[in-house]
Amino acid sequence: MPGFLELVVIAFVAIVVFGPDKLPDLAKQAGQLIRKGRNLANNARDELRTELGPAYSDLELRDLDPRAVVRKHILEAMEEADEEERRARTAQRTLAEGEVPPYDTEAT
Repeated sequence: MPGFLELVVIAFVAIVVFGPDKLPDLAKQAGQLIRKGRNLANNARDELRTELGPAYSDLELRDLDPRAVVRKHILEAMEEADEEERRARTAQRTLAEGEVPPYDTEAT
């Protein structure tokens, strides 16, 4: 995200290059271009959802970003490892003095 100073510099350069008379028209055209791009992306997403069927009704285009997919799987694997470690810690307990360990007669 550009900072305030960068936006001021860009505005100054735009005024110098295009002139103050043409700048409002260029800003209007830029807004229309952004709006058309957003509509195009939304239409593509909706068409993809329709073609893939109800199983993918919650599909977002950012879900198709390879970096996001890898990040998601890594985070899931880390959470599973943390859960297994937590289970292992809670499952183990030390025997009290004089306590007999559990014995499975069918295992021997």
